[in-house]
Amino acid sequence: MILKNFRESREDMDLTQRDVSKLLHLHSSTISGWETGKDTIPIEHLIKYANEFSLSLDYLFGLIPRNEKYYPVELDLVQLAHNLTELRLQNHFTQNEVAKKLNTSQAAYSHYENSINIIPTNFIYGLTKIYSNFSIDEMFGRKKIV
Repeated sequence: MILKNFRESREDMDLTQRDVSKLLHLHSSTISGWETGKDTIPIEHLIKYANEFSLSLDYLFGLIPRNEKYYPVELDLVQLAHNLTELRLQNHFTQNEVAKKLNTSQAAYSHYENSINIIPTNFIYGLTKIYSNFSIDEMFGRKKIV
């Protein structure tokens, strides 16, 4: 999965793939794989990148046309699980219905809502197709810098 604005944001800040790889303590070929869509960026690394440069996750995913600045946030599995559950219930879906839309099992999806596993990046993007007015930044509890 290619994050639409990941590469663009890096280039706009005059950063090389090597610069990003140093920041995230990864090999530069990993960054290349993310930018070409060969590999999927783990959400933990994406949040670290977004935090470092005050970037919106919604912008990086291409959900909004411009970047809005956000305060850094720590990945909190319990808060994320709570937000996933609340979002599903507000939209009157069962876990099984969401799981089917994400092409996964109900048991796997249950692990995300019970803070056992972190939801994969491609599933987070998939949620944007299921729910209207969905913000990835809000899902992770990120607050805008006003």
